[in-house]
Formats: sequence, structure tokens, C-alpha cells
Amino acid sequence: MFEKILIANRGAIACRIIRTLRRIGVKSVAVYTDADVLSRHVVEADEAYCIGSGVAVESYLRADKILQVARQSGAQAIHPGYGFLSEKADFAEQCATQGICFIGPSPQQMRTFGLKHAARALALQNQVPLLPGTGLLENVERALHEAAQIGYPLMLKSTAGGGGIGMRLCWNKDELTGAYESVKYLAQNNFQDAGLFLEKYVENARHIEVQIFGDGKGGVIELGERDCSVQRRNQKVIEETPAPNLTPRLRQALLDTAVRLGRAVNYQSAGTVEYIFDASSGEFYFLEVNTRLQVEHGVTEEVTGIDLVEWMVWQAAGDMPPLDSFDIKPRGIAIQARVYAENPAKDFQPCCGILTAAEFSSAVRVETWVERGIEVSSFYDPLLAKIIVHAAEREQAITNLLAALDATALYGIETNLDYLKQILHSTLFRSGQHTTGFLNGFHYLVHTIEVLDPGVQTTLQDYPGRLGYWHVGVPPSGPMDSLAFRLANRLVSNVQDQAGLEITFIGPTLRFNCDSVIAVTGAPIEVRLDGEPLAQWQSHAVKAGALLQFGKIRNHGCRAYLAVQGGFQVPAYLGSKATFTLGQFGGHAGRALRSGDVLHIAAMHSHARCTLPQELIPHYTDRWEIGVLYGPHGAPDFFTEADIRNFFATSWKVHHNSNRTGVRLLGPKPEWARSDGGEAGLHPSNIHDNAYAIGAVDFTGDMPVILGPDGPSLGGFVCPVTIIAAELWKAGQLKPGDSVHFRWMTTEQALALEKLQDVTIQHLRLPKVIPLLPKASAMGSSILHRIPESSRQVQVVYRQSGDKNLLIEYGPPVLDLNLRFRVHALMEWVQRTIDVGCLQGIVDLTPGIRSLQIHFDSRVLSCDKLLGILIAAEKKLPAIEDMKVPTRIVHLPLSWDDAATRLAIEKYMRSVRNDAPWCPNNIEFIRRINGLDSIEAVQRILFEASYLVLGLGDVYLGAPVATPLDPRHRLVTTKYNPARTWTPENAVGIGGAYLCVYGMEGPGGYQFVGRTVQMWNRYRQTADFKHGKPWLLRFFDQIRFCPVSESELLELRKDFVAGRFKLRVEETTFSLKQYSDFLQQNAVAISAFKAGQQAAFEAERERWKSSGQTEYVSEITLDEADAQSELDLPEGARAIGTHVTGTVWKLLVKQGQYVTAGSSLLIVESMKMEIALDAPVNGTVQQLFCKEGEHVSAGQMLLVIEED
Repeated sequence: MFEKILIANRGAIACRIIRTLRRIGVKSVAVYTDADVLSRHVVEADEAYCIGSGVAVESYLRADKILQVARQSGAQAIHPGYGFLSEKADFAEQCATQGICFIGPSPQQMRTFGLKHAARALALQNQVPLLPGTGLLENVERALHEAAQIGYPLMLKSTAGGGGIGMRLCWNKDELTGAYESVKYLAQNNFQDAGLFLEKYVENARHIEVQIFGDGKGGVIELGERDCSVQRRNQKVIEETPAPNLTPRLRQALLDTAVRLGRAVNYQSAGTVEYIFDASSGEFYFLEVNTRLQVEHGVTEEVTGIDLVEWMVWQAAGDMPPLDSFDIKPRGIAIQARVYAENPAKDFQPCCGILTAAEFSSAVRVETWVERGIEVSSFYDPLLAKIIVHAAEREQAITNLLAALDATALYGIETNLDYLKQILHSTLFRSGQHTTGFLNGFHYLVHTIEVLDPGVQTTLQDYPGRLGYWHVGVPPSGPMDSLAFRLANRLVSNVQDQAGLEITFIGPTLRFNCDSVIAVTGAPIEVRLDGEPLAQWQSHAVKAGALLQFGKIRNHGCRAYLAVQGGFQVPAYLGSKATFTLGQFGGHAGRALRSGDVLHIAAMHSHARCTLPQELIPHYTDRWEIGVLYGPHGAPDFFTEADIRNFFATSWKVHHNSNRTGVRLLGPKPEWARSDGGEAGLHPSNIHDNAYAIGAVDFTGDMPVILGPDGPSLGGFVCPVTIIAAELWKAGQLKPGDSVHFRWMTTEQALALEKLQDVTIQHLRLPKVIPLLPKASAMGSSILHRIPESSRQVQVVYRQSGDKNLLIEYGPPVLDLNLRFRVHALMEWVQRTIDVGCLQGIVDLTPGIRSLQIHFDSRVLSCDKLLGILIAAEKKLPAIEDMKVPTRIVHLPLSWDDAATRLAIEKYMRSVRNDAPWCPNNIEFIRRINGLDSIEAVQRILFEASYLVLGLGDVYLGAPVATPLDPRHRLVTTKYNPARTWTPENAVGIGGAYLCVYGMEGPGGYQFVGRTVQMWNRYRQTADFKHGKPWLLRFFDQIRFCPVSESELLELRKDFVAGRFKLRVEETTFSLKQYSDFLQQNAVAISAFKAGQQAAFEAERERWKSSGQTEYVSEITLDEADAQSELDLPEGARAIGTHVTGTVWKLLVKQGQYVTAGSSLLIVESMKMEIALDAPVNGTVQQLFCKEGEHVSAGQMLLVIEED
């Protein structure tokens, strides 16, 4: 027996072969491409080797690469599976030449049966019935002559290849003439053989095949027949054994003929003899022989109880027992359904993309290569899985297969799952009367919506979004205007958490493939149903085939919503269907919609017109007033009293660079109550990282930003106010150029408004008696309570953070691990209290450096009650002096000064700020501001330090905020201001006294030092990502970096998410007492280091002042963009304007250039989206009124095209 076998294949068959090899104790060697790097066969094999990027002709079809891996790995044999090299006689001969056994038929047998015209000749010699046909055709003229003799209809076939490729049904001479060159081209291109022949077409045909196995010594046996008549585009969809409705005489004749044909060539290994059976005449005809294992071999194995792969290995190794020694007794019925990545409603168009869900039944046999997170590429066959059932009776097998398909969930791309179910339910299939033409007339009913045009930024959202993961940096997402979203769902009788579409600026064009009920709400938008205007704020019945076209948002607001009855059917990710585009999960494929997407919806139930009363329709404007609660950070500790007065008095203007993560505001700069953020950063807005509340208005430097539903959970900026829950919807409608005035409210008012909103949505009418909002005489304080410091008590400050969050801060604003441990003690106490059922209404707990934010539902638990519980809890918390916590030392590879981080700096300088003191080299800035002698000193400190993880999600998705345990390793910096708009995934940076690893691409402000491996594994569980958690690190882990090159890191990143590379992790404990002793022992050296660092820090600030860099680049420049109200346009010229306010990211044309209608002219970056401006006509660019990096306003004319 062989010790090691290479599998020259991929996908389901590679996994299938590996399973048998493992069972019989033979090691497996897999080959793969970059496109298949996450395929299960790569992970499951004992060894795996990359042989190319993706294209099959340069990888799986390259015999030289396969043989090189076989020699390198020491494989003694090669199993080719099916397809690719499985029927290549030349490859089998090359294997023999190099002393490697080819597991399969002999080269001569492959040649004999591989060319269909030669196989027909052999069949004729052995008295096997043949359809009328021809030998190889010399030209189209000969084909027409022969066709006239045979009679139409007939099949024009390639003599080589298979799988339905190189076949064309011709009903007359015109079709034959038109098809000849096309089929010849396909044959040459796919099989390197342009030989064609003709064969009579049987209209009422069944496709039946017989499984044979030969020992190569004259012994050949049959293992039953299979019916493969359910086909689309000449490719099989459902197969079963035994074939239904065959007479015993006919069945035996099929089996005997197949054995006779195999014995004629002393056939070896597995093979299949295929027939056409004329259901009208009862006659059968030889079709071809497949000299390989068939895709559908599993149904034969289920009925016979044998393992065909094992037999093939035995035969090739010379260990095959005599065939007549096996007592094979077929039992029952087996049926296989092939699950394809294709859209049956669009002529079975193959579909590519990431599988956001992949679940299969555990009650049946499933052959697959996919799992959640796999990207299905366009390079290979669209087969995803084969689902095989076995039962005593056919009817039970069909029932079992339907149950298995119902238990299968595949999302992210289109599949034929529903198509398979409908076939199995059909009367024709259940009766066993189906033929090869069955599916040609099959009426497939779909419950889908096709995206013809996606609009600017259209995403699937649900309410209230993804809650409970704020502590690891997962934002809730969900609709920005939850009021309009909830009303839309209510209008179509949905429960409030059903998924709907959020439409930004310009909406999509959608084709409904089934009847449905819809409602459109939100900002006024152009919308038409089959060309007729559609009213918003009411339900509408939609018929199958209807076209729903959205245009632009009109006048005010920027988001509209579409609800469909039953909601959009997508899988939940971490408990929610909401799309988080930055994290690439949730919604449809984890992204905004694209043209060609297919959205699944529920079947329509009933429709009774529902219209929202006019008085309940929200008022959209460009001058907004938004209710807020004061806090968490106010005067006099962070802002001056004048700052707070000015904040509420100012009419803030919405900046163009706003989106779902946050809405930037333009207005007066604060005076600030302090000169800097101390250890937290140079700017007075900087604080030690704490948790944010959605709707908090945080000052990132001097610019306020309203934190949106896709914003970060942790951050180091102060927030003077927080929008109340009932007013948050307004932030979702703020568009660039709008003005915002904030109005302070009380918690009592916030709760009353929220309750009124809830009951109005529930009943779609106002209560008969509208309760008056509680009155308030004063704004109050941002601090709800303070426990002063004493000998036995550290100071505790309870800060108001909107009406849904309470922020508890310990001690002075310094980095002190004692404070973080105090936070941990409180968090554990609160969690225990929740666990025993003594505290209801808590949504999540998010620790910061010296704080804990408690997110609560004020409708269940009042802030006052929660505050009282927490104050009382302080006396119950354990002493922290002797606390020990579990910790892991996690060794992370780091590429120092990585190319990806250098690219981010270049982008920042080009589009945000080019004169920042940290540019062009962040590491040089770190060296300078810390008073170090060289960049090498920065590098040495980074790799020597042990970073203690104090928080997760600092910049999303489990991103750690960590600090060196040794204060002499704490490199202090300021953060970018303004922040970067793009940061590469897993960049490593320093901000204030903290280090962060960015969990994903997005904005950021930490100074770069390098890049490492992933902090978040979106879909896969591995040795490092386990227990259902996609995040890597835990609170109090210690990070230690080890240097790797850029190229090494790229390979490690590929292997890490796939589970092929495991981090070195050491389990231990962290003792606060031991750490305190360490600080005391090294106090003098630590003090000296800090003094030198502080001097360098002050010197850097003085350099800023002397060079004028203390002030930031004013972003008011967006108002200075030319309005160009009048243009002197020559006749025939078209002025092209932008519909959004933003920055010209890229100019794609120049003056004098000819452009065609639909081609992109330039790209505007707005709301952190890249929006292409396309040419509406053919013509020549006459004038340009903009340049790259320039701010432009909505409606501004950017260029002129002279039409043809």
C-alpha cells in the first residue's frame, strides 16, 4: 500500500479523497491556488502546496507543477479525482515515467474511450446499440451532408472533453451552420482537440449510466446504474440509483452491455458507461465512457456500501482482492442533489463572492469544500456541495433530501438551493417520469429582488442593530434614522427587527421577481414604480416583474428606507443582520449593494393599505435642532463655561467628510480649560481611552463629531454632550451644508419622548392624550455624583453619557494600572449581579483605561436606580492590592515601518494635511518627541516592551489599546489631527501613552510603527480564534512583538486566518502586588526617563508654536469652492456638476480628451465614500474647473463637455 498520495484536484472531490486516505492510514498531499487558499481540502490535507494564483490552465492543469510537488513531497501515487487531468492519457504516462503511480485507468484505455468517435467504433464492435451518427467531420459542408442523411434534430459534439461543454442541439441546417465554428472553438479552447461529430438527438431521452470497476486483468463488474436525466445546460443536477421505472430486462441489458464493453479493453479502476434511453421506444443507445470517478459516485457507494476511492487505491497499489470475492447486495435508494453557485433565474449564471453563511445538515452525507468565509471565485466549476441521501424507498429519500436542503443555508452569493427544492416537489420528478428535457420547460418561482443599479450607498440594516459587543469594538450599526426605518417596517406589518434597506443620497433600481408589499420612508426621494410616482409613508402592493426606481434625495435629509413584507432574508452575524461595511460583515455579503446582487425576501401574505397620518411624518429640514444631555465631559475640568455656552449657542455646519461612523461639524474652536491632555496626548481634547456612547459629540481636536452607529466603541477624546435616543434619528438625516443647533434636555424629558415615540410607532397614531414633557429649569451638571478620595476609597466620578449610558471614572486622569484593576473589579461585580438575576436592563459593559461605561435600557432601569446600586457597590468591591488576573503572553509578528503604513501617510499628506509635524515619517516624530537618539532606539524599545491590553475595540473589532508594563517603554505621542481617513488593517500605532493594533481598515490617529497579523477572524474558527469568538485578544493579555519582513508578514497573514499558522501563547497570571514592587525597585530610573521624555515633549510643542503648526488647517475651505452660478457655455456644450459635497479624490480626464457616455470623469470623496461622476454624453472635455484635492460643493460645475 502507498504511504503518501497526492490529490491532483480541488474542491469537494479533494476533500472526499482525503477522507478515505485518512481512514485507511495513507497521508494526503493537496495542491491549491491562492484563490483556493481557504478551501477545506487545503486545511484537511496532511501537506499542502501552492501551485498558482487562480487560473486552472496555470495551476490544476499544469502537469509539470503537479509532478514537481509529487517529487518534493515524496508522494508515491497521484489520484486525479474528476475533471482537470483525470482523463489525460499524457499525464498518466508522465507519472509512470517519473515512477509515480497514476490512480485510474491506463493511458491506452483513456485514449480509446476519451475520443467519442473512437468509443463509438469500439461499441459497434461489441454489439452495443448506437445512435445514428458520424465519424469525425472534416468541415461544415460534410456536417450538413451527413445531417441530411441522419435527419434533424441532432447533436453537434466535440469528440474530446465532457461536462456538457462542446455540445449544441441543432434543429435545422441553419442552426448547424451557425453552431459549427462556435463548438469547434470551444472544443479546441477547452480540450485542445477540435474534432467534431454528429449524433441523432432523442427528444424524449433519459440519461442512464452504469458504474463499472475493473481489475485490469479482465475482471470487470457492475455496481448498478444511475439516472442522471435531471440536467440543465447538459450538466447534471440530480442523480439517483437505482434508476426509476426500468423493467428488470432493460436494467440487466444495460448492466451486461457495460460489463462487456469494459472487458473488451481489460478495463482497470473505476469507470462509467453512459447511455441515452429513449423513453418513447424503450430502446437504449451507447453515449460514451467516462474513464474516471464520476461526480455522482456517492449514490452508488450509499447503496452498495463500498468505497470507490478505496477500491481505486487498492487496485493501483496492486492490493485489490479478487472482484468475485465481494458479495455486493444493493440496498434501498440514494439520491444526490448538486448545489451550485449560480442563479437559475438568470439562465444559471455562475455567481462569485464570499459565503457569509454555510450550514449543512448533519443527518445526511454532504460532500463539500466550502464553509463560512470562503470566497467562491470565477476560476472554477460552480459546484459548492453534493447532498446525498439514502433510504429504503424513493419517496422517503425525496423527503429526506428536501429536509436536508431546508437545513442548508448558503448566503452571500446566489445558489440553486430553492431551484432544487422545487424540482423535488414537482409531480414529474416524484413520479420518476422526467427526461433530459424536463428542466427546459420547468417554471422556477423565485422570491427575490434583483439589484439593477445599487445607488450610491445602499445597505441592509436592522433595528436595534448588533448589541452586546461594544466591549470588543463591534458597533451596533443598524439604521441611522431608526424612526423612519421602524415606521417603514410597521407600515408593511413587519416586526421591528426585520431587515430593510437604507438608501443614501441616490437610491437603487430594483426588479421584483415576485409579488410583495413595500413601504418607502425617510427623506423625500424620487421613486417610481413601473414608471409611475410612488408615494412615501404608505404601503404598496408590488407585482412580480415590477421595476422600482429610486432617484435622488430631494430637498432635505440624506437617507430613505425601503421595507418589504417579511423582511430581507440574510443571515445574522453576532445576532444582527445589520451591515457594518467597514468590518465587512452583516447584511448582504458584508457590504453595500452592487449591480447584479439578488436579495431574497419572504413570500407575500396579504395586503391592506396602510398610510401614516400626515401629522406623524417627521419634518426634514436643513436647519436642525437636536436634543442632547449634558456630558459626560463638561466644564470646568475640560471645557470652560464659555465653551459650553458657545456650544449651545452655535449653529454648527455639517462637514462634507461625514458618514455612518460620524458626522463632522464645523464651528468655533473651544478655548479649553487645560493646555494639553497630559499622558493621553498633546491636545487638550485628549483623554485616556474610555467608551463612547452612540450619539456622543466628541471633539477630535477642535472639531466636534457626532458618533454614528458605525463609530468606534473606545476613544481618547472628550464629549461635552450626547444626543438622546429619541432624537438620534435626526443625526441620520444630516447632510453636508446643513446647520445644527443643540438643545439641552433632562433625562426625564428624554424618557418621556422615547416612550411617546414607541407608542406612536406601535399604533401608527398619537395617543389620545399626549403627556406633557417634564419641565426643566436648569441644564444641570455632566457629573451625576462624586465619591471623594479618602484613605480607603479612590475617587469615583459618575458621568452622564446620554440617556442610555453611565460612565464611571476612577481616580485622577493618569495612567495607573491600579485604576484599571478597580474598573475590572466593578465590572465583575456588575456581571455577577446580572448573572444571578438581580439586575435587569443592562445591555453591555465596556471598560476603558480608568473607566467603565454601563449601557442600560432606561425604559427598564432608570439612571437614578442604577446610580444608587453602583454607589452602594463601592463598599462591596474587593481590595485590589492583592488582585491577580489570568494573562497570556501573546507573541505577535511585526513588520517594522511597513509599506502599507507608509502608503497611508502618503494618502494623508495628499488629501488631508501635508504640513503636519508627524509627516512624512511617524517613527522619526516618535523619536523626536520622546527625546531618543535614533530611530533604532525606538525600534529597540518597541520589541523589548511587554504591552498590557487594557481595552479592546479602541479602533474596532477587538483592536487592543495597550500600554507597556515598564514605564521606560512608554513612548508618548500626540495623535493625528485631523485624523486619517484611511488606515491599513492591523497597522500598529502609538497615541498618547498607548499602543493600538487596528482591527480593520478605517480612519485613525495613532502614529504608525508597523503592521502585524489579524486581530479579528471574520468567519473562521482556528486554534487562536475559538469558542465562537472572532476576536483574538482578551483583557490583560500581554503583547510582545517579534520582527519579520514585509514579505514574511504577508505570508503569515494568509496562513493565520486559515489556521495554518499558530501564535506562540504563554498562559500565566498577572499580580498587581508584584508589579507594584517592580515599580518601586526601579523608581529612580523610571523617574529619570520620564523627566527626559517630558523635556523633549515640551521642546516639540515649542517647535510647533515657532513654526505655526499649533493651529490646524481650517476645514472651512470647503465654503470657498467656486459656486459658478453662470457659465458661458458654447452651443452644444454640457456643464457637468457634482451632486455631492466633498473632495476631488481623482481626476480621470484632462482638457481636450474625448470621452464616451457612461465613462467615469472624476471621483469625489464624500462621507468617506468614493463617488464616480460619469459622462452623460459622448464628447470632448473643453474645460476643467477643479483639481485633485480641491473641495467642491453639491451642484458645483466641475467641467464642460462639448457633445458630438
